[in-house]
Amino acid sequence: MTMTLAKPRLLTGDTPTGKLHLGHWVGSLALRVVLQKNYDCYFIIANVHAFTTRAEFPEEIRQNTLEIALDYLAAGIDPKQSHIFVQSEVPAIAELTCFFSMLISFPRVMRNPTIKDEIRQKNLGDNYPFGFLLYPVGQVADILSFRPEIVPVGEDQVAHLELARECARRFNQIYCGVDPQTKDEDYVSSGGLFPIAQPKLSTVRRLIGTGPPNSDGILPKMSKSLNNAIYLSDDPDTIKKKVMGMYTDPHRLRATDPGTVENNPLWIFHDVFNPDKDWVIEAKDKYRKGQIKDVECKHQLIDILVEITQPMRERRKIYENELGEVFKILNQGTEQANKIAEDTLEKAKTFMKQDYFKRTLKLKKE
Repeated sequence: MTMTLAKPRLLTGDTPTGKLHLGHWVGSLALRVVLQKNYDCYFIIANVHAFTTRAEFPEEIRQNTLEIALDYLAAGIDPKQSHIFVQSEVPAIAELTCFFSMLISFPRVMRNPTIKDEIRQKNLGDNYPFGFLLYPVGQVADILSFRPEIVPVGEDQVAHLELARECARRFNQIYCGVDPQTKDEDYVSSGGLFPIAQPKLSTVRRLIGTGPPNSDGILPKMSKSLNNAIYLSDDPDTIKKKVMGMYTDPHRLRATDPGTVENNPLWIFHDVFNPDKDWVIEAKDKYRKGQIKDVECKHQLIDILVEITQPMRERRKIYENELGEVFKILNQGTEQANKIAEDTLEKAKTFMKQDYFKRTLKLKKE
């Protein structure tokens, strides 16, 4: 009799702030689609975190949660292989957030560069709720609740994962008696509860947007809030309009002027998305010599982006017409997520000597 080995577990996800765009696709989503074949995948729609800056807009958060689910399914996340779930419907995450908050100092949270970046980018000043500072700890709980071995992340989420890794080590050392000198890969075999999850980064770690540089001359990353994004659900006409309006070389006033390829979004996008690398090399050379027009290069990019996103639009349309099926997928994924998270919480409480009573948790079927 042949034994079937369990797949290693993977956890990642998104905060529902709007539809997913090409930056999400190259940053993590495309990798998730590939990895789901070899990993037991859990994809969290972190709707609670959306309240940290949008608490006044619960209907918008609800709609965005559905949009993320549609984008996942459209992108190729297979509910027969993977589990898509809603964060707020997994109460063990909130309980573990509370416990983990006792293991992470306030100064350590404030050293997280993502916190500082978001305060600056969203012009929050001092006007943010306490929950905004708590959400890095919540992300630790999002991850550790599922005891994953790997976490696919975008470049801007690496700091959050490192906090989770630190918290996992600390919990294992304090409550499970693991020697602090233990190698990361040996924590579980040495009696620890939590694996020290490894990051998995895409080859494209940051995609810039379609707009111009900021006041510091830096091209901002693709973002809904900056209105510089091409969404996975955009129709061909919208993609064409956005690409044709894309920032290129402002010093190239005529098509015959030599152009700069470096720090030029048009060519950054070709480098990322154009599979014909020989064309890209040749076209770049012509662009530098003023022998090829921006319009020609943009039309080439439009065709490529339309082709990449066409299967996503087709799948999304199917699911948009079957929203009952989408909620069924979320229900099933959330039910499975609760099984894992409740098991983690029970084990954590046992290690912490707080296992007074047993409980069971089930989602109510409509």
